[in-house]
Amino acid sequence: MTSMSLRIGGDLEVRRLGFGAMRLPTEAGPERQGAIAVARRAVELGITLIDTAHLYGGGANEELLAEALYPYADGLLVTTKVGVARTGPGGEWKLDGRPEVLRDQVEQALRRLRVERIELLQLHRIDPDTPLADQLGTLRDLRDEGKVGRLGLSEVTVAELDRAREIIDVVSVQNRYNVLDREHEPVLAACAAAGIAFLPWRPVAAGAWEDGSEVAAVAAETGATPTQVSLAWLLGHSPVILPIPGTARIDHLEENWAATHLRLTPEQRDRLDRLDRLDRLAGQA
Repeated sequence: MTSMSLRIGGDLEVRRLGFGAMRLPTEAGPERQGAIAVARRAVELGITLIDTAHLYGGGANEELLAEALYPYADGLLVTTKVGVARTGPGGEWKLDGRPEVLRDQVEQALRRLRVERIELLQLHRIDPDTPLADQLGTLRDLRDEGKVGRLGLSEVTVAELDRAREIIDVVSVQNRYNVLDREHEPVLAACAAAGIAFLPWRPVAAGAWEDGSEVAAVAAETGATPTQVSLAWLLGHSPVILPIPGTARIDHLEENWAATHLRLTPEQRDRLDRLDRLDRLAGQA
């Protein structure tokens, strides 16, 4: 039986289906109240990891989650990401891992989330214009100061993960990954070998819904939706996977959560596994 819990960093136990808060509207009005209702319903369902980032509205998403969920339920982990800032020539968003920027974004996140420590902080992207040691060294210093509990990375290669692990203890990696997009399979394998949590963003590919797709066929057989099949496949693919599907609708949220109860047969799982092999063979033709 697939375990539905995971210990991040060996000690932070969470359920293996999280919630990505990026899509939640933050502007004042009925949509914001709907977003608050979605966040609260996620916790009611039993979701224990909610993912946000400074990039999501320049911190507005963090403020929304605090408004919806503070004081936080015991065992609820709200994780955020830093390292993208409005520091481009025209004030546009760009990768920015300078120590002063990372430190400022962490201080802002602490205030917006209304916490004294961020239990899991992830570097949103590695900034190629700032030495990696400076970026990760700053996050390590913040951890040593007690402002951060654990550190993770996002959208990295195996080589980048290896280099990062020489500087910090990496407990999570957040890369794009789903049943139809397995570019980062080597990163997942590296995470599994090291006991690092792997949080796929975009865990459901749009192509999963196409008529005639293998995912849609398995969905028809099980009476589930292609989204649920996609999430169930992820949960059974590796014990370190923790998908973080996002939505602004309660019905979709409940649909996603129901995927934790969907059990695929070995034959169905094998058919979905083969999608990756078929794609690779097509690429070699």
